[in-house]
Amino acid sequence: MSMNWKFWKSTSAPETTPKKKTVVREWIDAVTFAVIAATLIRWLIMEAYTIPTPSMENSMLVGDFLFVSKFHYGTRTPKTPLQIPLTHQKIWFTEIPSYVDWIQLPQYRLPGFSSVHRGDVVVFNVPPKELNDNIDYPVDLKTNYIKRCIGTPGDVITIKDRQVSVNGQEMENPPKMQYSYLIYAKDEINPRNLEKLELDPDDYNLLGRLEDNQVVYQMFLTKDKVDELKAVPYISAVTEDHRTHEGPDFRIFPKSKANKWNGDNFGPLTIPKEGMTIAVNDSTLALYGETIRLYDHNDDAVVKDGKLMIDGQEVKEYTFKQDYYFMMGDNRHNSLDSRYWGFVPEDHIVGKGFFIWLSIDKYKSFLGKIRWSRFFNLVR
Repeated sequence: MSMNWKFWKSTSAPETTPKKKTVVREWIDAVTFAVIAATLIRWLIMEAYTIPTPSMENSMLVGDFLFVSKFHYGTRTPKTPLQIPLTHQKIWFTEIPSYVDWIQLPQYRLPGFSSVHRGDVVVFNVPPKELNDNIDYPVDLKTNYIKRCIGTPGDVITIKDRQVSVNGQEMENPPKMQYSYLIYAKDEINPRNLEKLELDPDDYNLLGRLEDNQVVYQMFLTKDKVDELKAVPYISAVTEDHRTHEGPDFRIFPKSKANKWNGDNFGPLTIPKEGMTIAVNDSTLALYGETIRLYDHNDDAVVKDGKLMIDGQEVKEYTFKQDYYFMMGDNRHNSLDSRYWGFVPEDHIVGKGFFIWLSIDKYKSFLGKIRWSRFFNLVR
């Protein structure tokens, strides 16, 4: 009687050769992988930004392209997950929103290896709605600003005759800080002479001609540039721009007719800190009422008739739920910053300016547009 020795053979289907991917499928897979990788890097580690305005000159120039570190302060988890990858507010080259806000997630910050320090150059989502095209964007989709941190939670900020003091100590000024000056010239300055002085149209405004035929300019200058202009023969005088510090400026935070502050003389003002408790009265509500109402994670906060109502109940004392910061531009008289709209909440902090990887001067001719000397400079 013979035995069947074939029982060990597999009865499964025969092996097949995997179908080779088409060129189109390979491209789709490659692009998908690149988008996912870029999205993760942009969210977790670093994101590229461009400097569009002169508010940080001469520390940062219009046309600087920089990388901003997300890992210094800790990456924020997404609040608005339903968004086209690698976009911010709108789809590229259109006015079509790149997101839908059907789902809004609680936001957390992953551990970082540093906190925001005074003097850091910080990218953040600017809080006020009016600076976001009057659109009530989710926090992570608000317009990005870049400024220097002047005050951290709990600090007392004072500006006197342009000098910033923190907790009673004068703060060291950025070396390339600019102020506004009035320049009196014997005649209108030739554009080629302005270019020789390394002044571009972002640095000056022609104000007009006086009765004695002198021409007056407003210029945003460093101290070294002021000294240089004083030695130019066709310049009659260089003076401080008195308009920045004479009398109250009603654009200054907090916006009130009783406010006597201006851009050069400001405070003292205490920056809110998580856990800090204030008595609720007319004075504190003038300083902190809008912050409590709009940014401190209260679902139903109302400020009316000198009272603070939360969830329908009057509050006599208030304890802040998160930290806040005070930001200013290095171009002190050409910067829309915390002096004008108030505090930056901790959950609006995006990251730390890290290094410049490209810089383009839009006012130069083709061959001179690239500022080679700025490549890979650390942001300071």
